Amino acid sequence: MNADVDEDELRSTPSFRYRWDVFLSFRGEDTRHGFTDRLYRQLTLNGVRTFRDDEELERGEEINPSLGEAIEDSAATIAVISRRYADSRWCLEELARVVEYRKLLLPVFYQVDPSHVRKQKGPFEQDFLNLEERFGVQMVARWRRAMEKAGGISGWDSRNWVVL
Repeated sequence: MNADVDEDELRSTPSFRYRWDVFLSFRGEDTRHGFTDRLYRQLTLNGVRTFRDDEELERGEEINPSLGEAIEDSAATIAVISRRYADSRWCLEELARVVEYRKLLLPVFYQVDPSHVRKQKGPFEQDFLNLEERFGVQMVARWRRAMEKAGGISGWDSRNWVVL
């Protein structure tokens, strides 16, 4: 190690401040074995320390506390927002925590219109109505704000990608 660089200085650089560079948020049944696997593989091959939850949560299960810790201990989040993303209260809870922790949010709009994400329309509209019936308007309002925030960020829209 260079004698001019001390250990405290190294630890204060962004790459050493967090355990993870990126937290991946995604709806498993939509993208786990396709796009998200490829994204994860490319990130890790390029030295990006990436947290991906490999456990599928069943209905009624509590969110694993380690997910909240991983979000807090990540420099940024890539949210792969797909058609069924809002069908999962856990995806929405992850997204809400990312927004509340003021983490850098990098949305990937995977086969969805970003304006539908922002306004909770299209494939998201019925999911949010169902969630309001189950959990109440107040709790769901928090998730709506997170989706509105994500939809308002200029991210990557898969509908514009050119496949080679």
